Amino acid sequence: MTKVFELDTHEYNLKLAEALKKVPEFETPEWVLFVKSGPAKERPVNDPDFWYRRAASVLKQIYKKGSLGTNKLRTKYGSKKNRGMRPEKFQRAGGKILRTILQQADKAGFTEIQKPIKGVRSKKPGRILTEQGKKFLEAIN
Repeated sequence: MTKVFELDTHEYNLKLAEALKKVPEFETPEWVLFVKSGPAKERPVNDPDFWYRRAASVLKQIYKKGSLGTNKLRTKYGSKKNRGMRPEKFQRAGGKILRTILQQADKAGFTEIQKPIKGVRSKKPGRILTEQGKKFLEAIN
């Protein structure tokens, strides 16, 4: 077990979000204040630290699961849509926020695009953590 899983998940994500604020590549885009995090949500996110908390959560998911792409993350962060009198229905999260976070992590050197697996058609390459990214995540106490 590494230090990543020794701390409480919520506590670790908050500490990682604070550490990501100091990384110059992770900047909150201007448009985040005006967009919803997915089609199932009714309003945009009110939290000023939302961008860093979501980025921390995404990096920890990649650390835990190995290779992840935008589509898997959209499913993970999706929620049920309130459809009035009709039954609720699962809606995947929006992809722009997750894609931008992954691109910022690539620019910071924390992740890289996995090479495609030769001979396997259905496997799409996702993002994996680099050694620098693993060291950054494990350095959080």
